[in-house]
Amino acid sequence: MHDLLLFNIGQLLLPASSSRPLKGEEMKHLHVIENAALAVKEGRVAWIGRSEEGEKLEALSYLDVQGKVISPGLVDPHTHFVFAGSREHELALKQAGVPYLDILASGGGILSTVQSTKNSTEEELLAKSSFHLERMISYGVTTVEGKSGYGLDRETELKQLRVMKKLQEKYPIQIVSTFLGPHAVPSEYKGESDLFLDEMISLLKEIKEQSLAEYVDIFCETGVFAVEQSKRFLEEGKKLGFGMKIHADEIASLGGTELAVTLGATSADHLVAASEDGIKQLGNSNTVAVLLPGTTFYLGKEHYAKARKMIDGGAAVALATDFNPGSCVTENLQMIMSLAALKLKMSAEEIWNAVTINAAFAIGKEDVAGTLTIGAQADFVIWDIPNYHYLPYHFGVNHANSVFVAGEMIRRNES
Repeated sequence: MHDLLLFNIGQLLLPASSSRPLKGEEMKHLHVIENAALAVKEGRVAWIGRSEEGEKLEALSYLDVQGKVISPGLVDPHTHFVFAGSREHELALKQAGVPYLDILASGGGILSTVQSTKNSTEEELLAKSSFHLERMISYGVTTVEGKSGYGLDRETELKQLRVMKKLQEKYPIQIVSTFLGPHAVPSEYKGESDLFLDEMISLLKEIKEQSLAEYVDIFCETGVFAVEQSKRFLEEGKKLGFGMKIHADEIASLGGTELAVTLGATSADHLVAASEDGIKQLGNSNTVAVLLPGTTFYLGKEHYAKARKMIDGGAAVALATDFNPGSCVTENLQMIMSLAALKLKMSAEEIWNAVTINAAFAIGKEDVAGTLTIGAQADFVIWDIPNYHYLPYHFGVNHANSVFVAGEMIRRNES
């Protein structure tokens, strides 16, 4: 006896599950069952087949999907959703063409959010972060990564990570925490970034002992942290058992992409300015390229990450919102899927793989997220779309009908 049987599914999307992320040509393939049925037992996928076959199964409850599409729950592998304040006043600066690094140098950007986050209580951060998290869920996200990095000191960094731990206890979705202490160089350490990096490294043991993060991350960029500094920080994290991620080659081609591959990082993120050699190295590795087209779009840039070159070169690509208060103010991963089609020239199949199974690999959750194979946790979304090509085509609205985690509906959107 199954707990739940979903039938009359117009299309059931089944991204391939394997021991590594989908790379290159593999991303072009998406297994789709038309007129499908799906059975859930004890929170896991128990059976998959055609709808007429599912009619023979017994279940405690039945759900007629009425021809809608079902996919695995979306995975957002790069966000900064725990923060205080907002930065709408910076929009005018962006419109005037002021470069982000100039905004940062004048005390704006990250440093503005840092001050607001420092001044907020843990309870205030929890309430604001819950609001953003619930909005992500409404768009179909059932697994999300969140970074610290708006503290740049011991107390506030730990406060952000504690908030994420409380959110994991509060919500049924999976939340992966990343320590991004070296997100910027605070003004009091201007010209002494190595000293600041030492301070962030000194936090690693405490974070590990309190199980506050699974990954470490660093902003490897001109005016922030150099490749050698990034290497030192990530290697210290690796020694303590953290997974490694890196903000790499977003603005300038420094070699962060190459560093990620050399160190065996789980992901390299942004990569707008990744070098030809870096892209080639990605294709020969299992490091996932997490692309953030929403950030390029919001900053008004013309040049996007070279997704086509990466995929055609054999790399594994994932997509994420990069939701944050300064450079990409959206919780809508569906909008990112549309930007991937329009600006990154990715196919619908590549896009769905990039927000499910490959995104799960990008945060080490491939065993429990991003796929709907037999035995997998039953995290899925029912979509109000006629077919899977439709979602990236019809942009700027919410197509999610209802969101399920472990076979239980946790969100239903009004039609």
